[in-house]
Amino acid sequence: MTEKTEKLDPTALTPEALAKLLSVSAKRLITAEQVTEIAEAGNLLSTDGKANLIHYTAYLIQENSNGE
Repeated sequence: MTEKTEKLDPTALTPEALAKLLSVSAKRLITAEQVTEIAEAGNLLSTDGKANLIHYTAYLIQENSNGE
């Protein structure tokens, strides 16, 4: 039996999908609530509640470099 794989659109990810993706790459748990909080702070959520991975990552980089 094969498991159905959901295709992800990096330009329109739900906070849950983005959190799962980031958790794998960061090797630590990132919650949908954390993603939503950051996305709301950066005005990154579309009207349907989804975020663009590239915009989200760019926002995180910009926020981290402001402290330097």
